[in-house]
This record gives sequence, C-alpha cells and structure tokens, in this order.
Amino acid sequence: MQSNTDLGVLLNLAFGSFKEQLHQHLAKHGYADIGSSFGYVFRLLENNPQNLKQVADSLGMTPQGALKIINDMVLKAYVQREEDANDARVRLLQLTPRALALMTVARAFHQEFEDRLSERLGASKVKAMRAVLEQIVTDAADTADGLTMLRPL
Repeated sequence: MQSNTDLGVLLNLAFGSFKEQLHQHLAKHGYADIGSSFGYVFRLLENNPQNLKQVADSLGMTPQGALKIINDMVLKAYVQREEDANDARVRLLQLTPRALALMTVARAFHQEFEDRLSERLGASKVKAMRAVLEQIVTDAADTADGLTMLRPL
C-alpha cells in the first residue's frame, strides 16, 4: 500500500480487514449469523439490560431501525426480551447465554489479533497505535452528543 493513502481510507481498510477476520473466526466457532451491528448491541447490553429506546439512542438511530436489529438478534437467540420489573409496559433487552459465549470467543480473538501484531511489529508500536486509536475515539465521543457507540467500552 502506498504511504500517501488517506488516513481515513487506511483506518477503514484496517477495520474492514479486522472485522472480516473476526467474522471468519466466529463462524468457525458456530457463530456464522452475526449482523453488522450486533457487536455494538452486545457491548451495550453486556452489563446493563436496556429498553429499545435506550438502545436506539445509544446507537444514534431511530427506534424503528434499532427494532430491526433487535428482532434479528432475538430470532438468532442473541437477545431476549424481559418484562421490566418497574413498568410492565416496557420490555428490557438482555443478552442470552449464547451471546455471552460469543463475546468470550470474540474477546479471545481480539487479544490474539493484538498479540500477533505485537509479535510482528513490536509491542511498543502496538501500544502507540492503541493510544492513538483511543484518543481518536475519545475526541469523537467528546463531540458526538453522547452517542454511546463512540465511547470506549
């Protein structure tokens, strides 16, 4: 790749490559049915069941758009709807054991990917890259009107 490639293009290509490798890894472990937005929802719901409006707001989308994603995740047994103990009209969304198992597999891949980069490039370069990426995300979160998906999780 040429060194004059725009940074945004490099970031996008790197993310695309990472995501493709992650999805291949997940498929090998029985999770071949992941939608493109599932990862964000997994992170949102991991420790905090939320209602549809909260998920939509966190993703910066309409409740109708979020509902399409959630319905797909329910159909694939990654999310379940439970009655809110404080308001029977509200359904809380929470991860299923299948989703939690997938997250364990995904996190292991993330660590393995970073370890492989460290072996190839050196730990100091990977640490510096991580610091730069974290700063980009922090700066974006500071100006994103509270979009949760831009905050480091």
